[in-house]
Amino acid sequence: MAYLNKVMLIGNIGKDPVISASAAGRKRVSFSLATSRRYRDNNGEQKEQTDWHNIVGWGKIADTMESLGVHKGMTLYVEGSLTNRSWTDQNGQKRYSTEVNLDTFQLLTPRGQNGSNYQGGNSYNQSNNFNQASAPAYDAPAAPDVADDDLPF
Repeated sequence: MAYLNKVMLIGNIGKDPVISASAAGRKRVSFSLATSRRYRDNNGEQKEQTDWHNIVGWGKIADTMESLGVHKGMTLYVEGSLTNRSWTDQNGQKRYSTEVNLDTFQLLTPRGQNGSNYQGGNSYNQSNNFNQASAPAYDAPAAPDVADDDLPF
């Protein structure tokens, strides 16, 4: 049986990423990402729900985020996998955390907004390293030339 653990999110960084190093010297970046959705409730009022996601990246991803000056307020596309951790806190309480282990990211904030100083379209892929090319745009296929009277409904 095949398994899949893949997360794709687009959201805004909630606070400046924290760069740290493990005891072994491996760099780590962590930050929160807010994703929102709008909907209408039963009374027809428009509502917005925001979810917060803990994002963690290691090694070159942390280096790249630091060199690009990624900060609070920027819009980011991230890909990764979900990981769950548990630990016992200082009071003996069992704590749990779900994080997105970052594999790939792309900055989506337009150049010059939110104090950014990078060229738009920068992305980083764990396996392909950093590249300056933006993702290829998707072109929808052209609609076939069909007369309205040929439609089956």
